[in-house]
Amino acid sequence: MVFRWFYTLLLVLAAPFFLYSLYKKKKGKPSVGKRWKEHFGITPSLESQDRPIWIHAASVGETLAVIPFIKRLKTIKPDLPILLTTTTPTGAEQARRLGDLISHRYTPIDFTFAINRFLRIIRPCQFIIVETELWPNTVNAVSKSGIPTTILNARLSNKSYTGYRKVMPLVRPMTRRLSKVLCQFDTDAERFIGLGVNRHNITITGSIKFDITITDDILQDGDALRAQLGEQRPIWIAASTHEGEDEVLFSVHQQLLSIIPEALLIIVPRHPERFNTVLKLSEQTGFSTVTRSSKQPITPNTQVYIGDTMGEMLTLLQASDVCFMAGSLIGKKVGGHNLLEPAALGKPIITGPSYYNFTDITHTLESAGACIILRDKAEIVKQLTLWLTNQQAREHSAKQALSVVSHNTGAIERSLAQLELN
Repeated sequence: MVFRWFYTLLLVLAAPFFLYSLYKKKKGKPSVGKRWKEHFGITPSLESQDRPIWIHAASVGETLAVIPFIKRLKTIKPDLPILLTTTTPTGAEQARRLGDLISHRYTPIDFTFAINRFLRIIRPCQFIIVETELWPNTVNAVSKSGIPTTILNARLSNKSYTGYRKVMPLVRPMTRRLSKVLCQFDTDAERFIGLGVNRHNITITGSIKFDITITDDILQDGDALRAQLGEQRPIWIAASTHEGEDEVLFSVHQQLLSIIPEALLIIVPRHPERFNTVLKLSEQTGFSTVTRSSKQPITPNTQVYIGDTMGEMLTLLQASDVCFMAGSLIGKKVGGHNLLEPAALGKPIITGPSYYNFTDITHTLESAGACIILRDKAEIVKQLTLWLTNQQAREHSAKQALSVVSHNTGAIERSLAQLELN
């Protein structure tokens, strides 16, 4: 209890800075707007009188991951109300893709008064956390209200595990209140046990990210874009780039153009507020650049195509030959992104050396020959050149990527089987 009081005091001091960064207006970034009160538990009640399942997905990555799970849940329980909360407005943008399947609210900050007010209004029957968004006061308040808490698609990197271990007096009371932890891999399970979760409350269900549905519309849209970009052009995509990576990847593309002059780079910044920054950087580097939002024609002279729209990553991946997954070139800041989307589309994958958030998935793909981990620009240029000029080598890795995904599906069904759905 003492440690949670001390944590709450620190949260009070940190909250103004967190809220400032969350509410600060940036061009291209969605705004919380008048809904800011929801972060303090002042949230609109739901239309349904039935108690909903509350699913929390912190931001974009978690929201995208849980969408197939929610769709499958609604096919089983069409009348079950679902409340999806996110912390960020970019996560809220992705939640809108679910339409009437869910209601959306911003999750309250981890203050007990805000959480309790939220719980009184919403009255959830279950609380499901996507991946590892653990907040001590939230878990405590939910548990005291008699609401079971499940972590879905639970993952815990060694870095996060080491951090949690440093504050065990705060963490252990929280982890002991978790009803179920549905882990992606054995390594995740062992780390959660090391944080005090009861071994009997842990089940290894696999990663729901393997259960990717590639619709005919996505394939058709991707193929149509490929026709616009050039059927015969060698095309690589740098997906979900962060500040500090774009310069490196543009340098890689410059070197690649000296070897394959007709090559095209599709670059997709992770955050929408960086779209214009990346456009300016591309133009300053000297590339002939077109943005997707401009709908300008792509010519054989176009060297860089910027994916500056939301929710079209699969379409852009389908239009490419090779994927470089970003978030992996900037040390310990990010820890990589999900490699399974390009894998499900049969794209050979390159990642940088920082992928700690997806260690097991990365190593599974690497051991199958579908992914290569590279550490510098020269290595990346060399591998891109091989895959973009050698169709046989590219198709072999593509086949292995598809095989890995197909052999690991079923996590959504295994996870649903663990939930008590009345």
